[in-house]
Amino acid sequence: MENISNSTNLNVRIDSNLKKEADDLFKRLGLNMSSAINVFLTQSVREQAIPFEIHEDRPNKKLLKALKEAEKIEKHPEKYKGYHNLEELMKDLEK
Repeated sequence: MENISNSTNLNVRIDSNLKKEADDLFKRLGLNMSSAINVFLTQSVREQAIPFEIHEDRPNKKLLKALKEAEKIEKHPEKYKGYHNLEELMKDLEK
């Protein structure tokens, strides 16, 4: 794969938490950071593109479900119990 005499260094600045999480992931996959970056770069060159979809953040299914529920509550508040203060809520939760 890589010929040591033909290698070069690449310095990249990344968030330290992201680096740790990536190191942990790659270790579980049997790779080190350098190997994982080489896989990414090789695949990018092979496909002549980023090898995964890049898009704006989208809400996950759980959030979409919660948003729909909030819309229902907003449209028909009479169908849902409301609380005027935390004490009322806590009393219901303790039942």
